[in-house]
Amino acid sequence: MGLFDFLSDKGEQKPVEPAAKPAAGGTDFFGNAANANPAAAGDSYTVVSGDSLSKIAKHHYGDAAKWHQIYEANKATIGSNPDHIEVGQVLTLPSL
Repeated sequence: MGLFDFLSDKGEQKPVEPAAKPAAGGTDFFGNAANANPAAAGDSYTVVSGDSLSKIAKHHYGDAAKWHQIYEANKATIGSNPDHIEVGQVLTLPSL
């Protein structure tokens, strides 16, 4: 069946309807748990060479002093030293 075959005079053929969106709380395309409220989790950011929490805060929030919020949201990833972030770490940038 071609793209425009449904327009021909062959009865009541109709185009296929798009699939329904999955319900919130399921899984995404890759099988990861989907977040029911993605805005609550904030954005994610992958650390690149030369980054610091204050540089990330300045770029994302417009205020370098908000690095504390990023650190608090990512203590489990960063560890006890906020000056030691590593290239490739994925940090959650909380909504402020």
